[in-house]
Amino acid sequence: MRTYKLMFTTFVLALIAIFGLSGCTVIFQKGRRTDIEKISKLKSDLSELERAKEELEKRLRDEINNKQVKVEMQDKGLVITFVAEVLFDSGKAKLRQDSLAKLSKVAGILNTTVADLNIGIEGHTDNQPIKKSGWKSNWELSTARALSVLHYLSEQSVSEPRLSAVGYGEYRPVTANDNKEGRQKNRRVEIVILPKTEKAQAESN
Repeated sequence: MRTYKLMFTTFVLALIAIFGLSGCTVIFQKGRRTDIEKISKLKSDLSELERAKEELEKRLRDEINNKQVKVEMQDKGLVITFVAEVLFDSGKAKLRQDSLAKLSKVAGILNTTVADLNIGIEGHTDNQPIKKSGWKSNWELSTARALSVLHYLSEQSVSEPRLSAVGYGEYRPVTANDNKEGRQKNRRVEIVILPKTEKAQAESN
């Protein structure tokens, strides 16, 4: 019996370590579901996001190879990052006509593989001040771009209650803004597929 308990404890700790390395946070609270149920749920969520990642990588292969799009697992969920110039003209928030097919590929996955998960859309800019485009600041531009993507996904039948948008302006860069390449990386829109566990925690608070 003692050997069985030791094996079970080792198994649980191993799973926690695996999910921790995968970017998932495990929180156990007294009086909630059992630990093993939570681990099973996390494993299910991860599998769902991993399937979505594989499908997105197939559908967006050309865009990924051309460094227009990046698909990666992060702490916050599965993140699809579009270089801003792929979606918008400089200083604009209206989606380019040639960007719609790319976003449609993403919408297809959102409506099938992860149809029950919430979607966050984040707009980001570089640190260059607004001069000629008419926006008050980079906050307005980044927010307007995030909303443009949100509205397009809604038009592609992605359920509106699943969608949210936020503009971070220049304040969450992924690299330094001291050269052209860095500024281009910071000008981006991120479509974040959120794990169910994150949604469940928000609803329980």
